[in-house]
Amino acid sequence: MPRFLLSLLASSVLVLALGMPSVLAQEVTPVIDPASFSSVVTNPLFPLASIRQEVFEGEEQDPESDEPIAIHIELAVLPETTTIAGIAATVVEVNEYEDGELVEHTLDYYAQHRDGTVYYLGEDIDTYEEGEVVGHEGAWLAGEGANQPGVYMPAHPEVGQTFEQERAPGVAEDQSTVLAVDQTIVTPAGEFSGCLHVEDVAPIEGSTGEKHYCPGVGIAREEFANGYLDLVSFESVASATPAAG
Repeated sequence: MPRFLLSLLASSVLVLALGMPSVLAQEVTPVIDPASFSSVVTNPLFPLASIRQEVFEGEEQDPESDEPIAIHIELAVLPETTTIAGIAATVVEVNEYEDGELVEHTLDYYAQHRDGTVYYLGEDIDTYEEGEVVGHEGAWLAGEGANQPGVYMPAHPEVGQTFEQERAPGVAEDQSTVLAVDQTIVTPAGEFSGCLHVEDVAPIEGSTGEKHYCPGVGIAREEFANGYLDLVSFESVASATPAAG
């Protein structure tokens, strides 16, 4: 079950640093009414409201043995919502497997502002070894301590735009920069056009990677230093059968 925020701010109007593009990030933080957010996420490049489930597959190189590790990820948009820092949020469940073994279970929380921007409100993480939970590294929630919502997907992304997806100081500080728009890519799930190409930087981990977000499916491809992930199948809310290439 999702871990609910332990303490909500008493005021119905919450001051949140919204993680606008880097050129605006240091400006005075506006006062935001949580009522201006919705758990219904319809941004075309991250349309959680129309996604039921997705499957990703790929591989990465083991840094110790140099052997390839098969990666399999299952994503499901859950029917229930939750509340994070007074904001109604969609819950996305992600299970990651390496060589067939569950290594991480995550609940991610998202909400959409009325202007179309998708905000990331945090994540609950269970890491596994041999079927047992061994940690929760990287977990954070907006509204706890100095944690703030991050911009996961701008309403109208532009080339060169940088936005802070995770705003949990010392825990998760990932940023994305738009490299290209209106791209076409092909994955085992099909051909997608109108895609957004971004570079991700994770300063705490010291890593970088790239993602392609495509209309109707969200993430379609991810590339990182020692591997890749491709969308191999997806099921939309309006479709009774999975779509696949």
